[in-house]
Amino acid sequence: MLRDQLRESRSHIGDHVYELAVLVGVYLVGRGGVVSSLDELSGLAEAARVCVVGRITQRRSKPEAATYIGSGKLEELKELVNATDANLVIFDNDLAPGQTKNLEEYLGVKVIDRTELILDIFASRAKTNEARLAVELAQLEYSLPRLKRMWTHLERQGVGGVGLRGPGEKQLEVDRRLAQRRILDLKLELGTIQRRRNREVTARKTLCTVSLVGYTNAGKSTLLNRLTDSDVYVRDQLFATLDTRTRRWSLPGWGPVLLSDTVGFIRDLPHHLIASFRATLEEANQADLLLHIADASSDEVSFQIDAVFQVLTEIGIRDKDTLLVLNKIDLLESDCLKVLLSRYPNAIPISADRGIGIENLTIAVSDILSKEFLELTIELPVADGRLMALLARDGEILSKQYGEETVCVHCRIPQHLVGRLRQEKEIRGLPENVS
Repeated sequence: MLRDQLRESRSHIGDHVYELAVLVGVYLVGRGGVVSSLDELSGLAEAARVCVVGRITQRRSKPEAATYIGSGKLEELKELVNATDANLVIFDNDLAPGQTKNLEEYLGVKVIDRTELILDIFASRAKTNEARLAVELAQLEYSLPRLKRMWTHLERQGVGGVGLRGPGEKQLEVDRRLAQRRILDLKLELGTIQRRRNREVTARKTLCTVSLVGYTNAGKSTLLNRLTDSDVYVRDQLFATLDTRTRRWSLPGWGPVLLSDTVGFIRDLPHHLIASFRATLEEANQADLLLHIADASSDEVSFQIDAVFQVLTEIGIRDKDTLLVLNKIDLLESDCLKVLLSRYPNAIPISADRGIGIENLTIAVSDILSKEFLELTIELPVADGRLMALLARDGEILSKQYGEETVCVHCRIPQHLVGRLRQEKEIRGLPENVS
């Protein structure tokens, strides 16, 4: 009966599913309650084109040293693997290399952990050269201590020929040395990219920058499209996009800003990925304001918000001005929204998909950014259209009053632009106490 049901479910999946998997979650007592981790892991598996055919969970005080799960659950897992014809087991935990080896030998199928699954998804989604390099670095750093189980032939290499006779070298040692050399090369190349990205971001500082951050699939790309009339790729899928996209946003009642979308976060985001994607996250690091987009319709929204703040802390931008935005409120009951807003009273509720609350969001962003702006009246030559264009591009012109040779401009400009304008000898009326 079970096999017939599985065959029927596979027939509706299509030709793009490559593996059938059983999910395993081990939750340690005293380390927080059991959240919908396997639901999230199932979403990750789907993103990797894997069909989930079974689940097993266990509570333990500590992991089993050899196999992470206890012997009884291990036997139950083996029976489920055989009953479902699964060829893959995915743990919602990080496994040690030895544990993975022992599990594979006992179960007779491939075993991967949460980190390896996320790395696989990132590898399949990486489109730009920078993203591919970052993913390759993360994969190599993850695989380096696991090289031993990837080789079953550790015999000495064949030797022969003049100057080549001797005990030889293990294949494992060769691979480890090659991997370490490639890791070094990738770090150097990504370091060059990050320095170039720093220069690019710094060069754009004539405009204020706002960066979208948040849990994966919270709706950041949908909001970017809504605010900037863009058409970036959007899909209801974990880690649908990995690359930073920056668009010009004409903020109503304020002026133009740069709005950047970044890679989504997830709980227990692998440290290798955080380190590898530092160049990609530079937009968020240099932003004047972070919009933290959270999925209000998720049962785990508070947990996801905490997970994002944890990642922001790890990359050193936790203290930056941040505005919490509760997205997808159209999928939420009004009573649930009230409870959520009582917990996060300063959050802005919106629906990026339906355009609900967007005006309140733009007002809130304008108010925060205006703290770093000056409203002043300056005088400049009528004939100098270049200066007028500069004010319109990087600030907001509120009014103009023309004279015979000069024009009096009432405008709002970012404080950092004052120093740039002081280099223009034709401008009069700039404040002396602002640099």
